[in-house]
Amino acid sequence: MAVDNECKIKFLELKSKRTHRFITFKIDEKLQQITVDKIGTPAQTYDDFTASLPEKECRYAVYDFDFVTEENCQKSKIFFIAWSPDTSRVRNKMLYASSKDRFRRELDGIQCEVQATDASEIGIDNIRDKAR
Repeated sequence: MAVDNECKIKFLELKSKRTHRFITFKIDEKLQQITVDKIGTPAQTYDDFTASLPEKECRYAVYDFDFVTEENCQKSKIFFIAWSPDTSRVRNKMLYASSKDRFRRELDGIQCEVQATDASEIGIDNIRDKAR
């Protein structure tokens, strides 16, 4: 599966310039490549991000998560989220599962990874726990 160059460019903007809060990616089956789906502005919240994920389709996503440590330090971690809802088609799930590792390797700088099949697995509390 090819990776559109725009995916890498937008990820670098999120990582180094912090111009995006999140990016979702989808597989374009006709082009046989991974492309940018949606981009979240820095002002958008985690709820905006979860609302941008489709209920019945798989997606990859990166999210720049800001949090405060127990020592009261402001930190940020970049999450890679593989969204594969139970309600999506089997072929869709298999396509995303088989392409995930290669795509993730293209995005240098991911600090945490989450595999999610329903909304509870990407709840803010789960993300906060993984960030620590």
